Amino acid sequence: MSFTIPAGFSSDSMVDFDQFTGFETGFTPWDCSELFPPTTQSIEPAGSGSGSDETNQNQTNSSSSLDQPNQLVSVIDERKRRRMISNRESARRSRMRKQKHLENLRNQVNRLRIENRELNNRLKFLLYHCHCVKTDNDRLRSEYSILRQKLSDIRQILLFKQLQQYSSAWPCYNVATMSDQIPSLTT
Repeated sequence: MSFTIPAGFSSDSMVDFDQFTGFETGFTPWDCSELFPPTTQSIEPAGSGSGSDETNQNQTNSSSSLDQPNQLVSVIDERKRRRMISNRESARRSRMRKQKHLENLRNQVNRLRIENRELNNRLKFLLYHCHCVKTDNDRLRSEYSILRQKLSDIRQILLFKQLQQYSSAWPCYNVATMSDQIPSLTT
């Protein structure tokens, strides 16, 4: 900064400005910054609203803008922590579902084994019963065959006896010759 001296002043009457070189840079020897803090906020016209709320908001905004990277990191950490907790709960629920499904499968296996055992027992019983029925059927067929043969023999004997009665009534037939021709049916 350059100073111009008015024409009415002589250089002798002037105070030595070299002693106060701080005035040129804006520094005062007495520091009043404690008494008058520097204001970076614009002064609003009166009547535009309550200044205390907006001032607090501005201070909060300025402090939050300074803390924003820290808050962003803490928000990200909080999200990670929540996600981790959520994943753990999800994994726990998944393990519970898997364990319940496995238990249901084990119960089903046991139930099916019991049912299989019962069906095998029924099958064995039915096979035994079928074998018994077959054996009885074979025995009855054999017996039927024998009885049928006996019935046929009895019919032949009756027929022969009837023929004998008719032949004795007719003298022209020789009974002795007929009896030699018909084989004996007694067993």
